[in-house]
Amino acid sequence: MGSAQSSDKLHCNRYLRGHGPPSLVQQANGEVNGLYRVQSGCQPEGKMTWVILHRDLPGFPYVNTVQINFVFPDGIQTDKHPHSGQPYTGLRLCAYLPENREGWKVVKLLEKAFNHQLLFTVSTNKDGEDMVTAASIPLKTQTDGGSRAGGYPDPDYLKTVRKLLREKGIE
Repeated sequence: MGSAQSSDKLHCNRYLRGHGPPSLVQQANGEVNGLYRVQSGCQPEGKMTWVILHRDLPGFPYVNTVQINFVFPDGIQTDKHPHSGQPYTGLRLCAYLPENREGWKVVKLLEKAFNHQLLFTVSTNKDGEDMVTAASIPLKTQTDGGSRAGGYPDPDYLKTVRKLLREKGIE
């Protein structure tokens, strides 16, 4: 802006219309001008890496595969978990995506979701043991067997996972 006066006028007009700065509640919830901050989850400490496999996935012929590796060591639960101060069992998990344009977009979105602690959580299994498990974002943990077996072919998977991530603020 060319002068301090025009900047002051902009703020003054906002106040006159009842649209002053965001309230403390809006700031705490991450809402500013209709935008919300990315959610954060209760994922324990872990690592995410990936490698390229020189093989294709069913439904993606002649395209390499991205294998995403998630590693969570055993640990102690925090106050975000079901039994604070108690131990939990870690997890080693591989997920698979096609190495194409859409696949790489999903890799980057999954990395962002991982960094916001949204992909995994600690939960209690049917035997009463606390362990790291996948949260609400489905991962393809098999290269084949179809969507019911957590594998490929699944023509809607990339679109579905992007939609679910977008709902959590990951874009």
